[in-house]
Amino acid sequence: MSVMSSEPATSRSGAVEEGDRRALQLLVVDDDAAQRTLIALAAKQAGHAVTVVATCNDAIREVRDKRFDCVTLDLMLEDGDGTEVLKAIADSRFAGSVIVISGMDAARRIAARLYARSLGIDLQSLPKPVDLAALRIYLANLGKTALGLPVVHTWGGVAAEGVAAKHRS
Repeated sequence: MSVMSSEPATSRSGAVEEGDRRALQLLVVDDDAAQRTLIALAAKQAGHAVTVVATCNDAIREVRDKRFDCVTLDLMLEDGDGTEVLKAIADSRFAGSVIVISGMDAARRIAARLYARSLGIDLQSLPKPVDLAALRIYLANLGKTALGLPVVHTWGGVAAEGVAAKHRS
C-alpha cells in the first residue's frame, strides 16, 4: 500500500517553505498495523512520500526495486528478522538512513545498530510505541541534510538553535 503526497509543506501562515526541506521517499516496514499507520501518517503529514510494507520479503523487494531516502524498520517481523532487511539494504547500495522502530529491548536495538554499521548503514533507533515527535524531528533533520542545509531543531515553530548558549550566558 502506498500513501503518496505531492503537496508542499506549509508554515502556519500558509507560506510554502520551498528550499527549506524536501519531501523524503520513506519506506515503512512493520507488521504491527497500528504502528505502521502511525508512522506513515506522521510522515505523510510532514509532506513525505510513504510506501508501507508488513513483511521482510516485501521490504527486500522494495529496497531492490526503488530508491528511498529513509527506511523505518521493525526488527521482529512475521516472516523473518529485520536484520535480513538490513543485509538487503546494504546489498542494494542504499545511501539513505535507517530508523529501527522496535519493541525489542535496548540491547537488541544496539546490536542492530552495530550490525548496520558493519554493513556501512547509518542507523538510528527508537523504541515502540514510537515517539512521533522524535520521528518527525529526525525526518525533518534528514530532509534538511539531504539538501545540504544545517540542522535546526524546532519545537512548536520556535527555532531552538542557539537557545542553550543564550541560557548559559
